[in-house]
Amino acid sequence: MLLIVAVLGAVMILVVLWEAFETIILPRRIVRSRRLTSAFYQVTWRPWAVAAQRIGDELRRETFLSFFGPLSLILLVALWAVALIVGFTLLHWGLGTELVGPEGREGFSGILYHSGVTFFTLGFGDVAPRDGLGRFVAVLEAGTGFAFLALIIGYLPDLGGTFARREVNVSLLDARAGSPPSSIELLRRYLQDDDLGSVKDLLAEWERWSADLLESHLSYPVLAYFRSQHERQSWVAALTTILDTCAIVMAFDKGPSLSQARLTFAMARHAAGDLGQIFRSRGAGGPACREPPPPPAELRMMLGKIGMQDADDAVHARLSELRRQYEPSVETLASHLLMLLPAWRAAESVDIWQTTAWGLDDGHAEVGRR
Repeated sequence: MLLIVAVLGAVMILVVLWEAFETIILPRRIVRSRRLTSAFYQVTWRPWAVAAQRIGDELRRETFLSFFGPLSLILLVALWAVALIVGFTLLHWGLGTELVGPEGREGFSGILYHSGVTFFTLGFGDVAPRDGLGRFVAVLEAGTGFAFLALIIGYLPDLGGTFARREVNVSLLDARAGSPPSSIELLRRYLQDDDLGSVKDLLAEWERWSADLLESHLSYPVLAYFRSQHERQSWVAALTTILDTCAIVMAFDKGPSLSQARLTFAMARHAAGDLGQIFRSRGAGGPACREPPPPPAELRMMLGKIGMQDADDAVHARLSELRRQYEPSVETLASHLLMLLPAWRAAESVDIWQTTAWGLDDGHAEVGRR
């Protein structure tokens, strides 16, 4: 029986260390999903999302949802630490380690206390092993705890830097496409003073952003739960807006930005597809079906108003075909993460940068909050 306990403890230690290695160190997609980490997010996100949906006020709901990403990361690290401490406790117990404290030989609670003190390298010394095997396991646990804490300390700043890098472009999209963003609004603002060539550099920048998003969020899926710091913005909405913009340019099928639109569309669609696959089996938080684009006649009129002349009914057909290539993926992301998808028609609201306190009256600020 004691041998089984020792084996169970050793297996628990190896499983947790491998989970931490896959999650923190290994910078590539894992074909076999992280069992412990994945189960943790399945168990914790679902009730959190249900509770959020019961909050009627949009601002309070977003604030509540924004706590999950950072808090879940702290809880996950704590779960790993507790599992390792319990694993070493079972290993000591199963191996029959002789641990002696102030009151003599320690039982299971004393072994658990010793394991926690050793893992966090506190070095109290009030409970210590008296046999060689026990001392070896204690040294092994101290080394494991030291390395674990060092990895976590190095992991958190890297995660924060990746999040900040993602949010830079999301914030820049406010003045370019409005808040919430819209592909029609983005094209209108760019085309009002220029032609389609002015969109080329923007799409090239978002091609690189999509590639960075794909690599970082596949390596660290917890980043998907980190929400934007500004109202009416999210990385899912930004990704969808760029896909919509590329789809419109490709459906229009002319102009100097066409080749870049194809490249950006391919990269952004790749990101949406792979990231959507991560959350496809985890259950949805709520429906996220988008309204379709305007009918052909209205779409032709909208494109004409923003400077894309000579758009015929074939544009609508090509746009519908392109939408089918990415909308299921972004709907999965939006549904699971409870993030709104952008509308095709521009929302009548003031941009976020216009809602600051400088130089605005109460009427403008009120419009910006709608």
